[in-house]
Amino acid sequence: MHMHMHMNIGDGGCKKRKRGDKVFKFRTFCEPGYPANFNGPFHQNIRSLLEFGHLEDTGLWGGLQSWSFQLEVHHHPPVIVSMYVMEEPIEKSRYRHCNQCRYVGWGHHMICNRRYHLVVPSKGTMMVEVGHSRCEGSSEAAATATMLNWVELKSHLMHGLIHSNGFGHLLSLNGIETGSDFLNGHLIMDLWDRICTALRARKVSLLDVAKKRSMDLRLIHGVGYGEPWFSHWGYIFGRGSYGITQQMHHKAIQALQAMPLSLLLQHLPSSYQEISTILARYQIISSHSLQTLGQLLHFMLELKARLPPDSTPPPPLSTTCNHVAISTETTCRWSSKRVEMAARVIVEYLRQAEFRWVSRQEVRDAARAYIGDTGLLDYVLKSLGNHIVGNYIVRRALNPVTKVLEYCLEDISNVFPNHEGLWPSEKTPKTKARFQLTRMQLTKDMFYLYKHILKQQQTSSTPTPTSGIFSTIATAVRIIQDTKHLIKDYNIGKIQVGGEDTILKLSCTLRLANVGEGEEMRKEHLPPPHELVILPAHATIGELKRVVERNFREMYLCLRDFIAESIEGINGGKDSDLVYEMIESGSGVVVRGRSVEWKEGMREAVEDEWMVDCACGAKEDDGEEMIACDICEVRQHRRCVGASADEVPQVFLCSDCEHNILVFPSPL
Repeated sequence: MHMHMHMNIGDGGCKKRKRGDKVFKFRTFCEPGYPANFNGPFHQNIRSLLEFGHLEDTGLWGGLQSWSFQLEVHHHPPVIVSMYVMEEPIEKSRYRHCNQCRYVGWGHHMICNRRYHLVVPSKGTMMVEVGHSRCEGSSEAAATATMLNWVELKSHLMHGLIHSNGFGHLLSLNGIETGSDFLNGHLIMDLWDRICTALRARKVSLLDVAKKRSMDLRLIHGVGYGEPWFSHWGYIFGRGSYGITQQMHHKAIQALQAMPLSLLLQHLPSSYQEISTILARYQIISSHSLQTLGQLLHFMLELKARLPPDSTPPPPLSTTCNHVAISTETTCRWSSKRVEMAARVIVEYLRQAEFRWVSRQEVRDAARAYIGDTGLLDYVLKSLGNHIVGNYIVRRALNPVTKVLEYCLEDISNVFPNHEGLWPSEKTPKTKARFQLTRMQLTKDMFYLYKHILKQQQTSSTPTPTSGIFSTIATAVRIIQDTKHLIKDYNIGKIQVGGEDTILKLSCTLRLANVGEGEEMRKEHLPPPHELVILPAHATIGELKRVVERNFREMYLCLRDFIAESIEGINGGKDSDLVYEMIESGSGVVVRGRSVEWKEGMREAVEDEWMVDCACGAKEDDGEEMIACDICEVRQHRRCVGASADEVPQVFLCSDCEHNILVFPSPL
């Protein structure tokens, strides 16, 4: 399942509070101590969290256990979103193996007994009462399938899956545009990251296909900041598709960031004159020289974050930001001179207020001493909100306590250095350009650069050059876009030891022997990830074995009958010996044992999975479309062999098999 980050989805399944429901604050849910401190491994912590949730009717969920949490986004007006946590036992799963684990390199992990789905539905995917009737009367298997279908919808605000061993995947994220009354992608990612941190998830992957206004964020953010948008939460390069390595990805970003703008302009055909205009616009605004593509995009992204949202209803048709533009609206019945005079009076009063918030009525009363037409005053007060005037932004906001509109000036001279004073002359072209910038214009400029420089989309009137510098750009862009699998390691630090005299903490893994043969498992059969084991201070070696047995039996499908036989590194240790006398708290421990249940196919990646050997260098399945050779069955990327996804060749031979057939001697 792919991640979707289109910031225009609905309002987050908002609903009013039910009586008696425990409601948590959305912005602080899973901060330390809220609702609790979780000190164990993930599989214990998730169950501790569920004790704070509301157990849903299992009839509705097809017999699957699910808990709901009410998260309050706003108090006034009340806006609450629901988060569901569903426990999926492997016996009821339609997919025993996890493709996401295979794609990011965790295919050697043993299959877990349980998966936990964390879902925040959108308005469009919010379950309603008809869901119950849909499941009533059907078999439990059919009802289970119905609920799993719902969980896997790609349009939830958030859908994360975490295996009981603490390895997980953020499968979908759908925020609404920043400035909305409800949730944007940043707030949802904050929630997800707090949950993973609090519950001590081990590692979490995601597929970075996030978009903003149809632009790939990994490309825009990569060139502007040198890292993906998700790096804000610690997600970094996990695995590249098409054989892309971390070094290749790093060099591709560096190449685009360092691209000289002068060289770019030099090689652009005359039909791309708009790019020159855009570069000039931001060079005028910037207080320092913008010399490279990376510097330009970085400046534009930073500027966009600081510009106020475009006013709603939309700004005047000219979309300029200074007071003169207000009068260009076709419905405006006042002359530009009168509008400008009213704007001068209002801004000057706010400036004298020394950047404090002033109520609309106070501003209006002060301006009436100079402007008698109250209709004109009301029009200008409405239009000035969140507009740039000279070195200032006129801020307008509703006071949450008094419910009264208030105004304030914000100095942005460090972003818009203006040496001509507060009221610039409209005769100066540079000055005029400076004040013709809104978020809408900036987004439009960024999309133009994205489309014609990074993506190099052609039209009949503007053919894109394909050689030299543009060939370099195209190669670097392809490498960045082929790097989508990101991973965050939530377990980087070692086990915290100290100040806890009553317990021992150990990091345990297993070494299995093949049943009946007494031999070690094949070399490629890697042990399971280390698990945190917590013991009383005076626990014995025998008690350690039993705890390890219980934890790993509960966690992994193939270890349900695991028997711990010995602890590696302990010579002659008896079950009655005390652990602390032989093993230091915080140490790593390997427990040897055996399991009758173990057999092939117990790992996340199917063990007889097809072989991958592609010309791009890929040796493992990376989730991209592949095609198999009809003779040797080795798989290669469709893109790499030039096989269209729409056309299925009757016979496909890899280059090796094709060569072998050509040199094979013909029969006499």
